[in-house]
Amino acid sequence: MALQRRRSPSTIAVQCARREVALVGMALFAVVVLCAHSPLRAQSKSNTAGIYTCVDDKGRTRTADRPIADCNDREQRILNSDGSIRRVLPPTLTPEERAEREVQERRAAEERAALNDAVRRDRNLKSRFPDEAAHHRARVSALESVRVAMRASLQRMKELEGERRPLLEEAEFYRGRQLPSRLRQQLEANETSQAAQRDLIQTQEAELARINSIYDAELAHLRKLWNGAAPGSISLVSAPQAESR
Repeated sequence: MALQRRRSPSTIAVQCARREVALVGMALFAVVVLCAHSPLRAQSKSNTAGIYTCVDDKGRTRTADRPIADCNDREQRILNSDGSIRRVLPPTLTPEERAEREVQERRAAEERAALNDAVRRDRNLKSRFPDEAAHHRARVSALESVRVAMRASLQRMKELEGERRPLLEEAEFYRGRQLPSRLRQQLEANETSQAAQRDLIQTQEAELARINSIYDAELAHLRKLWNGAAPGSISLVSAPQAESR
């Protein structure tokens, strides 16, 4: 029985040949399938990327499946497969053009910041001074603090003048002669103190004028806001700088 089940060499060769034919057929089938799907994938990828088109500097319409180098200085349209516009690619800027655009954007940002600051300041002013009476009270208070200091300086001047009179009377005794060093030093110190007080009074007078000027400009600004001007709409040149108070 064992001898009957043994296959002949010719049978084995036939089976091997059939197996090789089957393997070759499967390989050919796989290649066909891949080739059939490759154009679809390529077409799908092309559709996803879009179609670039532009008119070059010679008036010719250019078309490609990627950005067109000859049209970098002009806009390029990216089309869908049906010819509709997907989006517009702006021109590529030169370094000089990019620098100019950055300057413009920075200037615009500064203008927006200045406008926002003006709006904030105007709203704060209206909140602090809802009417002219409130603004007048603030002016009087600001001036009074300087006037108190000025009155103290004037009082000190009177005291120094009173201290100087007996010194001058004593100096009359030495007319035509050299003054004692003690008396000379007292007179010089008195004169130095009076000069300092005079300078201080002049500074205080200038400060009174400065405060009044600020409040005058602020009042003119507020009157426009009270009359309905939108915050931030008034010229920044006339806007007061009194918040430092």
